[in-house]
Amino acid sequence: MDPDLALVLGIIVAAFSVPSILSAISDGRAPRASALTILIAGGLVLYAIQYTPGGYALEEVPDIFVRVVGRYMP
Repeated sequence: MDPDLALVLGIIVAAFSVPSILSAISDGRAPRASALTILIAGGLVLYAIQYTPGGYALEEVPDIFVRVVGRYMP
């Protein structure tokens, strides 16, 4: 898997799991599924950081999003 794609997917999965966590906490439930998605997102981001020589800078993230969307969207 492309590290840039893994980074973008990890960030998107993490962003989608935040409302799920807040909903579970406000309903008084344990956020089990949300915790699993956060672990998956963290794994994707760690994979991307580990397999990119030199890592990522915070300023590069928007450019990476644009490159990945441009590469995989028709």
